[in-house]
Amino acid sequence: MKRTHYCGDLRDSHVGQTVQLCGWVWHWRDHGGVVFIDLRDRTGHSQLVFDPTADAELHRRASALRSEFCIGITGTVRPRPEGTVNPKLPTGQVEVVVTELHVYSESETPPFPIDEHLDVGEDVRLKYRYLDMRRPALRDALLFRSRCANTVRNYFNQNGFVEVETPILSKSTPEGARDFLVPSRISPGEFFALPQSPQLYKQLCMIGGLDRYFQIVKCFRDEDQRADRQPEFTQIDVEMAFIEPEDIYQIMEGLMTTLWKDLLGVELKTPFPRMPYWDAMERYGCDRPDVRFGMELRDVGDIGAESEFQVFRSIVQNEGKISGICVKGGASFSRKEIDDLTKEASIYGAKGLAWMKHGESGLESNIVKFFSEGLQQKLIERFGSEQGDLLLFVADEPSVVYAALAHLRLHIAEQKQLFDPNEDKFLWVVDFPLYEKDDEGNPTPSHHPFTHPHPEDLDLFETAPLKIRALAYDLVLNGLELGGGSIRIHRRDLQYRMFKTLGIDEQQAQEKFGFLLDAFRFGPPPHGGIAFGFDRMVMLMMRLRNIREVIAFPKNQRAQAVMEGAPSGVEASQLKELGLRVKA
Repeated sequence: MKRTHYCGDLRDSHVGQTVQLCGWVWHWRDHGGVVFIDLRDRTGHSQLVFDPTADAELHRRASALRSEFCIGITGTVRPRPEGTVNPKLPTGQVEVVVTELHVYSESETPPFPIDEHLDVGEDVRLKYRYLDMRRPALRDALLFRSRCANTVRNYFNQNGFVEVETPILSKSTPEGARDFLVPSRISPGEFFALPQSPQLYKQLCMIGGLDRYFQIVKCFRDEDQRADRQPEFTQIDVEMAFIEPEDIYQIMEGLMTTLWKDLLGVELKTPFPRMPYWDAMERYGCDRPDVRFGMELRDVGDIGAESEFQVFRSIVQNEGKISGICVKGGASFSRKEIDDLTKEASIYGAKGLAWMKHGESGLESNIVKFFSEGLQQKLIERFGSEQGDLLLFVADEPSVVYAALAHLRLHIAEQKQLFDPNEDKFLWVVDFPLYEKDDEGNPTPSHHPFTHPHPEDLDLFETAPLKIRALAYDLVLNGLELGGGSIRIHRRDLQYRMFKTLGIDEQQAQEKFGFLLDAFRFGPPPHGGIAFGFDRMVMLMMRLRNIREVIAFPKNQRAQAVMEGAPSGVEASQLKELGLRVKA
């Protein structure tokens, strides 16, 4: 039976036509002897009619159909009778009177209903992912993802980019997360690594003269899982030669405006705002701020140092930080609600949460007595506080203060619905530090060791490397990092200075990155690029909260493939071939 239409295609214009449809039985109903079946495929569903007065045998066979039987039909499209039209459905004006039925295969009772709203554990859905895909929500997400990928490819093709596939079996290099390693049978005792990103290969494409490269590529990182992270994920990878950061901004803003317009019907305003890294940290407590609402952090270390509140004074004396946020209308919070906020702050290392309510006579709390009237007025002015507001303070090491207040800010904003969930606000965060401290206080790359330092900061390599800014940038959307990149180092002498600061000598550098350093001997162009998390972008565009809802076969929260049962043990003979032994 050859299909003439998809189930979701039928409209008034098809009335009177003979059509052939294929799909799965979704809903089955018997109304006074007439059997109605909703036949579903990836485009939607159509209502089928089996009338016993027209064909008793066909009606008998239809009565034996059950949910998820795979069938094909031939029939005539007719208008639905008056009073039965469903204006909420694209196919709700018509139905198909069936004249021929073919059952391709029967189905056992599914482990869960193939329905829009599903109350079943995620691992069950992942185990039967092929059934989960039949649900409209996941089906629509995968179809949207496909359209998104096509739009990305078309955009880059129209802008002169070359699509290049880079290797999956690669060399293990330090890039910030653990590598997935693949043992080599042909070279016993040696390993490939699955790429965390095509970083070195795309730089080599620039040296090879390809000028503008892009790829929609699989990447792999062995790191802890969360709602917006997967061990294998898809990246939109971009690199360009002879450019400056503004060129990257322009190209990527063009991609975002194209995607939002073509797929969501939304016009984005460009250029997107730019915010230096330290401004983001001071104002929002993180390098991926959600700027859909205010409640910005305010540093009050100077006021705390002048107060008689010993906790604040000691923090300042020990070079700590005191910052706070003003919750508009928060004076109505009960003591229990404030205690709950204290617990939220403690998740990020805060040892306490100081607070003041702005009442009729001014600031009120058990610590206000330690602040003179002048200092209280300074607090009111610094936060722009008004009667009915609540001031919350965290005093600790800067990293704890930033993390705790950034979390509280988002937590309260969601509780009080301070932003429009359908609004999208993009932001470029720029001028990241080139280095950050590792656990032992030594410099380690904030991004990766190929990031170009800010030209104005080159003299700081030997004296103050932690103060060097990077020509690095992240694109942030609604408090989530959408993508990040940088201008790359393209000169051997500067690359070796970078390695030297990291404690990597020339011999080690050659062992780890020799193929890139050798290429730098042959006229490398200045270049830079960016990579976007494709899965995360689709998730945000669809207003979903879990990245697994836009991936066909994702891993669960324990990085396991539930359906296939992976990871799993292997035969002893396979390990022997690889020269490996599993340690119990």
